[in-house]
Amino acid sequence: MRERAILVALACIGAGALVSGCASIGAASGAVAGIATGAVTANPAVGIGVGIAVQSATDEAVNRYMRAMHRDQQDAIAALVGQTPVGAAQPWRVEHTLPIENGHGEVRVTREIDSALATCKEFAFSFVDGNKPDSKVYWFTASACKQGAQWKWASAEPAVERWGTLQ
Repeated sequence: MRERAILVALACIGAGALVSGCASIGAASGAVAGIATGAVTANPAVGIGVGIAVQSATDEAVNRYMRAMHRDQQDAIAALVGQTPVGAAQPWRVEHTLPIENGHGEVRVTREIDSALATCKEFAFSFVDGNKPDSKVYWFTASACKQGAQWKWASAEPAVERWGTLQ
């Protein structure tokens, strides 16, 4: 009985992950784990506790993964900004092993700021929502600064609309 409940819970978590969006994976997996644990232990309090813990852990794992995917895009764009002279434009593209948070568009460097503290560039970048010729294009502005030998994303606010709070 116990093994069957665990297998059912794991199957439901997997199915939930496939059919639900990233934001609801934690809630779905927490609910399934809580129900399965409550059924196995016959104690609803234990089931609720396990469900909350599983939801919390799953939400953290999803958020960490999404931050890594966003950082990949930001690092790729910042590296391209470092190579691009003021006034020029170049295409950017990021493709991950899992087809999540892939992106492409264009980078246009608008200004370079060279001071004793840092060398930075302001730029506009587009994000194309899809791969069809009529896909919607969104434009954002940001800054990148040179850190040692590499360029890194240097702004938070303009990127919030594109990446949410998961920078």
